[in-house]
Amino acid sequence: MPTNFPPAEFGFVRVAACVPEHRVAHVDFNAQKTIELAQQAAQQGACVAVFPELGITGYTAADLFYQSHLLQAAKQALVQIATALQHHSILVVVGAPLEIDGRIYNCAVALNGGAVLGVVPKQYLPTTQEYYEKRWFTSALSIHPSLSQIHIGHSMAPFGTNILFQLSDVPNCKVGIEICEDLWAVNPPSGDLALAGATIILNPSASDELLGKADYRRELVRSQSARCLSAYVYAGSGPGESTTDVVFGGHALIAENGGILAESDRFNFESHLTLADVDIDRLNHERRSNSSFSFAGAITKEMCVLGTHQIESAQSPISNLQSPISLLRPINRMPFVPSNKTQREANCREIFAIQSTALAKRLRHTGTKNVTIGLSGGLDSTLALLVILKAYDKLKLPLSGIHAITMPGFGTTARTKSNAVKLAELLGVSLQTISIADAVRQHFKDIGHDEANHDVVYENAQARERTQILMDVANQVGGFVVGTGDLSELALGWMTFNADHMSMYHVNAGVPKTLVRYIIEWVAESEFGGEVSTVLRDIADTPITPELLPLDDKGNLQQQTEETIGPYILHDFFLYQIIRNGFAPRKVFFLAQQVFAGEYADAVLLKWLRNFYKRFWANQFKRSVMPDGPKVGSVALSPRGDWRMPSDASVALWMREVDELEKTLS
Repeated sequence: MPTNFPPAEFGFVRVAACVPEHRVAHVDFNAQKTIELAQQAAQQGACVAVFPELGITGYTAADLFYQSHLLQAAKQALVQIATALQHHSILVVVGAPLEIDGRIYNCAVALNGGAVLGVVPKQYLPTTQEYYEKRWFTSALSIHPSLSQIHIGHSMAPFGTNILFQLSDVPNCKVGIEICEDLWAVNPPSGDLALAGATIILNPSASDELLGKADYRRELVRSQSARCLSAYVYAGSGPGESTTDVVFGGHALIAENGGILAESDRFNFESHLTLADVDIDRLNHERRSNSSFSFAGAITKEMCVLGTHQIESAQSPISNLQSPISLLRPINRMPFVPSNKTQREANCREIFAIQSTALAKRLRHTGTKNVTIGLSGGLDSTLALLVILKAYDKLKLPLSGIHAITMPGFGTTARTKSNAVKLAELLGVSLQTISIADAVRQHFKDIGHDEANHDVVYENAQARERTQILMDVANQVGGFVVGTGDLSELALGWMTFNADHMSMYHVNAGVPKTLVRYIIEWVAESEFGGEVSTVLRDIADTPITPELLPLDDKGNLQQQTEETIGPYILHDFFLYQIIRNGFAPRKVFFLAQQVFAGEYADAVLLKWLRNFYKRFWANQFKRSVMPDGPKVGSVALSPRGDWRMPSDASVALWMREVDELEKTLS
C-alpha cells in the first residue's frame, strides 16, 4: 500500500471532488473522461469520488433529454464506467438522466465493484430563467417514499432518496447524496441524511457562475457541513457545458464541520481533481457530544437505510507509526491560534472583548469598584491586568480601584519585577510591593520546614502566601481578587491548590497559554503604543516560570516551567485533540508526528503526551472547585459547563495505549 494514503484506522477517509473535461451530449467522450479521472482518484488513495450533475450527458443538453437514444447511451455508459472501475476500491458517484415508467429523473448513480449500487434522484428542480428542469425531469418528491428499483445493464439497482452507502473498513462512515438545488432548498435532504447516519454528503452539481455566486456557494457548502456535523463534497459542472446563456466554472469544494478543507480553481477546461482527507472519527465525536443532534435524531422521520452495501476502500490499517504518511488536510500545530494573521487578530479582539465584558458584568453585579491582582511581570498576570483596565473603561470606573500588588519571593528576577513596576506606572495603576520572604520563613519555622529543602512545600508556601495577601487586601478595600491562571495551567494542574488556583473571578480560565502571548501582542499594537507597547512586548518574550526556586549566583533563573512539565505548544495541541476532538492516544500521537516532525523526536512527543494524560487526570480535583470564569473558545474546563469529569477517574485505559505506542517505537 502506498504510504501516502491516510490511515483508515484513525477514521480518515480520502474523498475526491472530480470535474472532468466534457462535451454536451457526447456520452462516449464524457464516459471516458470520467473513467480516467476516477482511476486517477483511486490511484491517489480516494475511496469516495463525486462527479458533476448530469455529467454523463452534460447538464445543458436541454430538449435532447427527450431523445431515447441519449437516454439509452447514458445507461450504457454507466455500465461501461462501472466495469472499467471494477478492480478499483472506490465508491464513484456520477450524474445521469434515467427513465422510469415514462418519466425522466435527474439522478446520482453510485458505482462500485463493477456494479451500480444505487440511484438517488433529485428532489428539488429549479425553475428559474436559466434553469427549467421541470420541463424535462420529474421530482423525486413525487415518487412513493418506499424504495423501488431501476434496471441498468444486467442487474436491478435500488432507486430512491433514502439510500446510504456504508464504507466497510471505517466504523460509522456512511455516505449520503443530494443533488445541486437540493442544497439550496429551505430544508435540504442532507439534514435527514445526516440524522440517519451519513457522515459524508456528496453533491453532484451544476451551478452557473454569476458575480458573487462563488462566495455564496462556498458559504452554503461550508455552513451545511457545520449544520449536519458532516463532511460535504461538492463537484460542479465545468466550462465544457453550453454557454448559450450561462457559464459554468467547475467549482469543487470539500468541507468538514464548518471548515473548507480543499477547493479548486474555476474556469478550467481540463479535468481536475480536488482531494482531501476527512476525519470521520472527529465527526462522530462531534455528534456524540452534540445534544441538539441527538434530540433531532430522536424525532426525525424514519428513513430506509441500505446498510448492506459494503465498500472496500483503498485504505488499510498501518502497523508501523514510523511510516511516512501525508495527510491531505490542514493540521494546525497551534490549534487555538489561527495561522492567518488577520483571523488571529480578529480572534484576539473577540476574546479580549469577552474577557473584559465578563469581568465588567461581575463588577456591576457585586457593586464593587475595587479589585486586587497579583502582578508578577509574567504573561498571565499581564493579560489579566489588561482585561481589568478594559473592564474599568467599559464601566467608567476610576483606575484607583485597581490594586496591583507585586510580591517578590525567593525566585523573583529583576526583569519580571522591573516590567511589573514599569507597566503599572505607565498604565496609571497603583502598585504595592509586599515581599513574602519574611512571612514564608516564619511559616517554615512554624511548621518545622528546612528552607534549604526546595521541595513542594517550599514552592507552595510562597504561592499560598501571595494568595493570602491578595485576599486580605481585597477585604481591606472592599473588593475581590481577579485570578490570573490560564486554560493550559488548568489542564495540567500547574497551580497550587487554594493558592494561585483560587480567586473570586478567573478572567483567563478559557485562554490557553499559546494564545496568551498573541493577545498581549495584539493589545500592545491595537490599544497602546510607545513605552507601554515596548514593555508589553518584552513581557511577551519573557521565559515562562513560576519563580519559586532561588536564583543562581548571577541572579538567573533556575526554574523554567516548560523544562519541568513540557512545552506548552505540545500540551495545548494535546489538549485540543483529546478534549475538543475526543481522540485516543494513538491518534493524538499520529497527528503530533505530522505537525512536529523534525522539531520533536517521537520519543519526546510520547514523553510529554504521557505527562499530559497523567497530569490531566490527576488534577481534575482542582478543576472541580475552580472559580467562575468566562468561556472564550471551543475548549473550556469549567465543572459547571463543558467538562464534567470525576476527580477520581482512572487513567489506566489511556496509559495502556501510551505504553503500547512506546513498545511499537522501541
